[in-house]
Amino acid sequence: MAETIRTSEKPSNSSSLNPPSRIICHVCQKQFSQYTCPRCNSRYCSLPCYKSHSIRCTESFMRENVVEELRHLQSDDQTKRKMLEILKRFHSEDEIEPLDEDVDGGEVNINDLSLEEKKRFQRVLASGELSKMIEPWDPWWLKPAARTICLSKDGAQLIQPMANREDLESDQPSDIPCGPKTPLPSLRMLISAEPSPLLAVHLVDIIYSYCFTLRVYNGDWQSDAVGSAMEVLSISSVLGQAGQPETVQEALCYCLEQTCSPAYRHIGGLQFGLALVDDITNLLSLGSPALICMLCDLQRMIMAAVRELKSEKQSKLRKSETKSKLKLAERKVYFIMCWVHEQPNKALSSLAAIVSAEKSSLMEYGGNKSFSRTEKNVAGNKGKALIEEM
Repeated sequence: MAETIRTSEKPSNSSSLNPPSRIICHVCQKQFSQYTCPRCNSRYCSLPCYKSHSIRCTESFMRENVVEELRHLQSDDQTKRKMLEILKRFHSEDEIEPLDEDVDGGEVNINDLSLEEKKRFQRVLASGELSKMIEPWDPWWLKPAARTICLSKDGAQLIQPMANREDLESDQPSDIPCGPKTPLPSLRMLISAEPSPLLAVHLVDIIYSYCFTLRVYNGDWQSDAVGSAMEVLSISSVLGQAGQPETVQEALCYCLEQTCSPAYRHIGGLQFGLALVDDITNLLSLGSPALICMLCDLQRMIMAAVRELKSEKQSKLRKSETKSKLKLAERKVYFIMCWVHEQPNKALSSLAAIVSAEKSSLMEYGGNKSFSRTEKNVAGNKGKALIEEM
């Protein structure tokens, strides 16, 4: 026989043939009642409902119990003090608002805020006060472990040796991005002609955009793969504008111009951009293994963005255009990765020295280098393919 639900206060007769009825809580009207108020016989389901069903009833009941208990005790000062402490504890518990166990512990959305709260949040966000609450991120390329990265001769990730017991017990995973899971092909398998001598300049552009994005996202691009990938494309002329800068100066000037634009001025402006130039120098100085891991991490970011696009609420045309840009950028990154794998560390060190010299030149002139040549170069090369179809 199905269980019945009753809202009446009258008790029900239960037997083996007639199962006990269930009475809804008179306070919250949500749960089945399990208890009865000893004073007013009101049915309730939990302690919060008991306390809220009638404060007057509850206090009166407690007072009567205390008075009745005092009658059976000796009226000495110590007993009175104990009973007063009990009453104080009871009142203090009443003042504490109980937690609602039914409230879902989901994430707070900005739409949950009132209009005034949204305005205050935007003001705090614009002032940069929220950044004080975020723990600063240490870039992986500045850590000592970045100088010991090893890959196989074909550029693939090596099988990691068994760590000692202390390393196994450590809860801190390595921040160094993994290298490619499969061997990198030779450039001769990808293109028939000789690779462009401008690829070194394009590498500088790509490294800058990667470091920019990771520093803006505090190292956590996984939290928003689409936003991170689009950030890369907005900073890089090579990946986002099909540009082909011919010199390191042109590549840096374009990236710095984007960094100092109104959209990113609140991040740090020119000083932030010059710090990113130092990041380029540090990564180039680490050699090809670190650069391959960096490019592989960038490739994973772009591919994750392509997958996330499926759940984005955009028009089909806009989603298709964004997906095409991301896939083209991914192919360029993969080609650069294969090119870096074949470069000697001496060539990468020389490129690092050129980048460092350009930074000194920018600082000497106060960062007032002309961007006109860069803009002309980008505009003139739109539509040109940086990499031939594989």
